[in-house]
Amino acid sequence: MSTWVVLLRGINVGGANRLAMADLKEFLTTLTFENPRSLLQSGNLVFTTTSRKSPAALEQFLEQQSEARFAMPVHYLLRSADELRETVAHNPFPAEAKNDPSHLLVMFCKTPPAAPSLQALQRAIKGRERFIARGRELYITYPDGIGPSKFTHGLIEKTLTTRITGRNWNTVLKLAAMLDAK
Repeated sequence: MSTWVVLLRGINVGGANRLAMADLKEFLTTLTFENPRSLLQSGNLVFTTTSRKSPAALEQFLEQQSEARFAMPVHYLLRSADELRETVAHNPFPAEAKNDPSHLLVMFCKTPPAAPSLQALQRAIKGRERFIARGRELYITYPDGIGPSKFTHGLIEKTLTTRITGRNWNTVLKLAAMLDAK
C-alpha cells in the first residue's frame, strides 16, 4: 500500500476551473484509490493505493480519467509520502519557515529543472526573492510578499519549461500532517 500526495494545478483559483473536493474524492474512490482526503479547496489531496504504476504513469492515468470525467484538463503532480516528508526535512530556509511561513513557497515541478533553466530563472529575479532547487522542488522566499512580486508562477513555469504548482509552507506542513492522520 502506497500513500500519495496529490497537488493539482490551477483548480479553484480565481474562480476558474471550479472542481469540488468532494467530487474529486468520490472520483478517486471510483478509481479504487483508498481513503482519499482533501485539504482546503485548492487541489490538495492524499490517498492510498495498491497500484504499482510509476508516479509518471499514475499522473498520466489520473489526468486522462479526470478530463473524461470533468470535461476539463486537470494537471496532477504527485509526491509519495516519503518525498513530501523529505521536502519538509530539507527546507533550506528554516528561519523563513518559522518567522514568515506564508511567504515561503514550495514549487513542485513535474520534472527536475535543468541547470541552465535554473540559471536563467536566477537572472529573472528583479526583487529580493531567493530560491533554492532540490530535485523536483523549488523553495522560494518572497520577503516583500507574493502578490506584488514579478517573480510569478507563469515566469517560473515558462523559464523552467516544466509544469509546476506552488504551496505555501503552512499548506506543505498541513499536507505532511495528513500523512500521519488516519
